Parts: sequence; C-alpha cells; structure tokens
Amino acid sequence: MKVLVADDSLVMRRLLEASLSSWGYQPISAADGGQAWEILSSADPPSIAILDWMMPGLSGLAICRRLRERQAPPYVYVILLTARGLREDIVEGLNAGADDYVVKPFDKHELEVRLRAGRRIIELQAELMSAQARLREQAMRDPLTGIWNRACILDTLERELDRARRSGSPLGLLLLDLDHFKQLNDTRGHQFGDLALRAFVQRIQSAVRSYDSFGRYGGEEFLILAPGCGEPDIARQAERLRAAVAASPFDVEGCAVPLTVSIGAASVESGTCVSSIDLIRAADDALYEAKRTGRNRIVYKSASAVQRAG
Repeated sequence: MKVLVADDSLVMRRLLEASLSSWGYQPISAADGGQAWEILSSADPPSIAILDWMMPGLSGLAICRRLRERQAPPYVYVILLTARGLREDIVEGLNAGADDYVVKPFDKHELEVRLRAGRRIIELQAELMSAQARLREQAMRDPLTGIWNRACILDTLERELDRARRSGSPLGLLLLDLDHFKQLNDTRGHQFGDLALRAFVQRIQSAVRSYDSFGRYGGEEFLILAPGCGEPDIARQAERLRAAVAASPFDVEGCAVPLTVSIGAASVESGTCVSSIDLIRAADDALYEAKRTGRNRIVYKSASAVQRAG
C-alpha cells in the first residue's frame, strides 16, 4: 500500500520512509504542500497520507480540507503529524478532515498501529466499493442469460441515439425472436427452454461485434444495437446472425435442438432525427412481417418511414 509522506524536513522524511519500508509500505515523499497535493490529485494516489501541519505552499490542514471537499473516491486516510499537541489543535485538525493525529516526536510503535488502523479502513472501503459495483452490475443484467436486461438496453438505446445525432452517424437496431419457442417450452419444459435460451445467447454473443450492445427485451425477444450501421449494413448483419443460428443445432443437455430466429431490422440514417419509440416500432413491425411470412428470415423497415406513417 502506497503512503504519502509530506514534510518539509528532509530528516523527518527519511526517518518516515525507512520506518514505512520496514513495515511493508511503499513510501512516496513530498517536500511541500503543493507537491503533496499534486500526488494526491494524480490518477492513482496513495491510500494513506502522513501530512506535516506546517509546510510551504499548502499546510496539512489545507490539504485535508481540499480532500474532503472533493468528496470523490478513492478515499485517502490522513494522519496529521505535528509538534502541535494541544487539545484545541487536535480538534482543529480532525475538524479539517484528518482521520488521525500523531504528535512529534512520534513513537514508531504508535505510528505503526495507527497506520494499521488506517489500512483496515481503506481495505474495508475497497471491499464495499467492489460490492457496490457488483450490485450495480447485477441490477443491469438479465439473471438468466447474463446479458443486459430490458431497462439497461433501452437506456443504452437512448444514449446511442444521442451519440448518433451528435456525430451524424447511422444507428442500426435488430429485434430478434426465437421461432416456435413456446412449443419448445411446452414439450420440453421451462427449465430446458431456459438452457436453450442460454445456448442461443452464447452463439449470438460470439457473432456480434465487440462494440454492439446486446440485451434481453423480454421472453424470447432480444435487442441488438449496432452503431454506425445504416440500412445495407444492418440488413447484412441481421442475415449473418440469422444464418449463424440456423447453421447447426444447439447442444442442450446432450440433445441436438434445432432453432431458428426471425429478425426485424431498422435503422436511423445519417442526419435524420428519429425517436427510440419509432425505431423500436419499425423493428417490431419488421419482425411481425418476418413471422407472418414464414419465420427464419429477416425484414428491414425504415424508422423514418414508420415515423412519417405514424
């Protein structure tokens, strides 16, 4: 764990560096407050800072106040190290945002124990942030397939539309629906159907581009967003995915299960302004036509044409 040592005394810095290294920390030194603040403002700042109260440029108290005003992760645990040991000084230091306070001349064992307490807090915070990130991710994922859920893929659609409008680039959308999937559920059971859905998703994931967005729209319907794809490109991509699904049966619990998919394709062309509702409606109309005319096929509809017709 990196620890910042900020003190204008070279002797004090060397003493602290030697102690920190012997305890297994990685010391980083600063000779004044300005240099200390630059280090703490870097992309990968130290997790703990030992700050002298009085320094050229910025005092330890001023740095504490800036850190707490920032209110952005990662949290830096601050220990003020100073000769000012009056109760009022300690209160002032803690009010400024310091987490702990050590009076010079410091006792090595005391400082080591206080550092250990700071390390525990930093590690607990890292665990908490990791847990929060996992919960956020889980809230955005479909629990069965692991891809984006309906709310997330629709939110992504709004962002991609905004980006397409700003850049003047096209955006393609595919609405996929597995053919006769209800029949599979009815004959083999929902658990078997769930396994088939997972196998389908895995094959689609291996076929879409890395920068496309893939989410579950509902039931056996899935949504794919393809930035940069206008009418000819999105139609080609839809056909490629349809062919990939129909190319070979899916292995589901040792059973070869043939599946096909119908795809409704739509796009927002460069320089046009279409809402997410109109884009999805165009793809949905195209999907309905693909289903009505025999399944296992793709149909393209222009979102602008649907918008005008609506």
